[in-house]
Amino acid sequence: MSTSWERLANEPILDITPYVPGKPIEEVERELEVAGAIKLASNENPLPPSDGVLRAIRQVLGGVNRYPDGSGYYLRHALAKRHGVSPDAIVLGNGSNELLELVARTFVRQREEVVFPRPSFVVYPSIVQSVSGIRVVVTLKDHRLDLPTMARAITPLTKLVFVANPNNPTGTVVTAEEVDRFLAEVPERVIVVFDEAYVEFAQGPDFPDSLAALRQGRRVIILRTFSKVASLAGLRVGYAIADPDCIGLLNRIRQPFNVNTIAQVAALAALEDDTHARQTVAMIQEGIATLYRAFDALGIKYVPTRANFILVEMADAPRVYQRLLRQGVIVRPMASFGLERALRITVGTPEENARLIQGLEVVLGKKAGG
Repeated sequence: MSTSWERLANEPILDITPYVPGKPIEEVERELEVAGAIKLASNENPLPPSDGVLRAIRQVLGGVNRYPDGSGYYLRHALAKRHGVSPDAIVLGNGSNELLELVARTFVRQREEVVFPRPSFVVYPSIVQSVSGIRVVVTLKDHRLDLPTMARAITPLTKLVFVANPNNPTGTVVTAEEVDRFLAEVPERVIVVFDEAYVEFAQGPDFPDSLAALRQGRRVIILRTFSKVASLAGLRVGYAIADPDCIGLLNRIRQPFNVNTIAQVAALAALEDDTHARQTVAMIQEGIATLYRAFDALGIKYVPTRANFILVEMADAPRVYQRLLRQGVIVRPMASFGLERALRITVGTPEENARLIQGLEVVLGKKAGG
């Protein structure tokens, strides 16, 4: 009898549930025979990249027979200038997702603990499991990260703490005051990873300055991405900011050429185009206000957000999801996050938001008014 593939695999991965992405637009249209479907499921920017980014992409297409810049020299230097750090304090990744993996593989030894919130970014537990770490899960409190409990969860075996701010899927933030108190309780040997994929949507006087914590010598790693506000989700480019000694260790296992040429030039062009970012943030803020009004009128409970998505709660969320699908409106059911009675809805363009509201009116048999 032949040996099964599972018997040959590393044991820690056997308990990992694969990530299940949302349905692509084309598949929904094919399966349900609907035309003109809209996708409000993956927290993407509904706007295309800026004209400057598209020009930069076109200019390098003829050179993709060559390997990309393995160090990301120009993009790292531009990011360093933007954030007031040295270029060797930055490493690029194939999205911030790859950087989360690099951090875990670099620092988490077998049977060491990693503290993270739940519900939060679904890859945290699988990354910890894949490196034979111990998952220490702290449940959210009132839809927000419970930093005091996360601090109390730290033991002599703790190596990392993941702080998603804003948190996905709730869109909530922890404040500067809360983070300061938390960091004061974290032992110097523990690394705090600030996962700030949605930071541009959350800015305000209460939002923590994680870069200031880095400059103060705190043992922190800050993750950012071009996937959201820069409209580059399809190119997968993120970056980490940390002490140069930390970045040097991450680079020891980072694969060469991990960020492709098109992604690098697109991100560099996006970094130089603040207008696109401002337009995106303004559109999302207007869209949030529009959706709040509609949800209030329809009697839909929602969690106030500081990101580009809104978590809504309803007893029959699976049915609402399926009925919206049949109308060509794709949202994200939250069962994989442990939230059976919730949907996560990305804020779209004004036209997409209107289409969503119309769909909800049909599903719920109510009118939003206005």
